[in-house]
Amino acid sequence: MTYDARYAAYKDMVEAALENYLDACCAPEPLLGAMRYSLLAGGKRLRPIMLLAACEMDGGSVDRAVPFACALEMIHTYSLIHDDLPAMDDDDMRRGRPTNHKVFGEGMAILAGDGLLSLAFEVALDAVHTPGEIQAMGYIARAAGTQGMVGGQCVDITCEKERMGGADELLYIHLHKTADMFIGAMGAGLALAGAAQERIDAGMAYGRGLGLAFQICDDLLDIEGDAAVLGKQTGMDATHGKLTWPGLFGPQDARHALAEQTEAALSALLPFGAAGNFLREMATRLLGRDR
Repeated sequence: MTYDARYAAYKDMVEAALENYLDACCAPEPLLGAMRYSLLAGGKRLRPIMLLAACEMDGGSVDRAVPFACALEMIHTYSLIHDDLPAMDDDDMRRGRPTNHKVFGEGMAILAGDGLLSLAFEVALDAVHTPGEIQAMGYIARAAGTQGMVGGQCVDITCEKERMGGADELLYIHLHKTADMFIGAMGAGLALAGAAQERIDAGMAYGRGLGLAFQICDDLLDIEGDAAVLGKQTGMDATHGKLTWPGLFGPQDARHALAEQTEAALSALLPFGAAGNFLREMATRLLGRDR
């Protein structure tokens, strides 16, 4: 199967399952509508696809991994809804459409994010039956929480508000705000496959490199990308005084760091041999993305 066909197959699995979980959700309107608006808005579905690919890479059951992949995407979507709020990044567009709070209001957008975060754990915990599945939930929870994405967001906001920060703060933000969800996807996927700890560690190293590369690329696209292609406004990082790689070190150094982190991700997959080819191609394709 080609990379594109396999990616599409994974994505179709995730999309169908997300639809089913929302159809079974008992949230009142307009809350359910706000949750549906953002969760089913499309996008790359990169993190859940990474989880499914990691699981399959080590011989695990993709069908058993789907609830965990969907939980990861629900958490990611909640973070985007909250990130777009005026109190955070104050964005008007997301994936080519008005952001959630622009359509449903700030209060309902906050609740939609809260609802998706709670639903994520309901969905995943309903699928937990084995020690590997418990371990997978641990990786996801840590990636999303105070020592992961939420912690990274905290430092990001603090640096923006106080107009401060250097290389250490930048790495902390990139590692925890973005890369930890990639790390969690890889750790969870391999734990679901029953992988040995050294193989889980190797997969998580891939997630670290890819996550850092992804965020550096995002920073570059904010100054060099096409807003129509991206589906969101550009130049917002500078407007908000965000701490970014090109802002701190310049675009040329950012491109060098992007290549360096991509290579680190590729090197981490060596223990998996040919089974890691899908994730290898994912990394190389993300290196040159335009959205």
